Amino acid sequence: HVQLVESGGGLVQPGGSLRLSCAASGFTFSLYAMNWYRQAPGKERELVAYIARTGGSTNYADSVKGRFTISRDNAKNTVYLQMDSLKPEDTAIYYCNAVALGDRKYDYWGQGTQVTVSS
Repeated sequence: HVQLVESGGGLVQPGGSLRLSCAASGFTFSLYAMNWYRQAPGKERELVAYIARTGGSTNYADSVKGRFTISRDNAKNTVYLQMDSLKPEDTAIYYCNAVALGDRKYDYWGQGTQVTVSS
């Protein structure tokens, strides 16, 4: 049974930090690239950060470059998103996503965790 379980969201003041975690189970985590997406109220879901299977390559949305850091621990089947210098516009539900291409596209999603940046 495939599961992606996010945690670490919450309420934080502008300028603060949060660290999101996504624990994976039910599939071979190290074979999947991992993404963090977010969706704010009334907006489309957007890709925030990407990390390759081995962690050797990462990419970020322009809006979070220099503030967010994605990392993974394949021994713990977990991907992280360190979020620093948070802004009110970072408020959204954050989702982790696992993707692999084989005989077909394998695409799994977590249930999301709420991040609210407000004073």
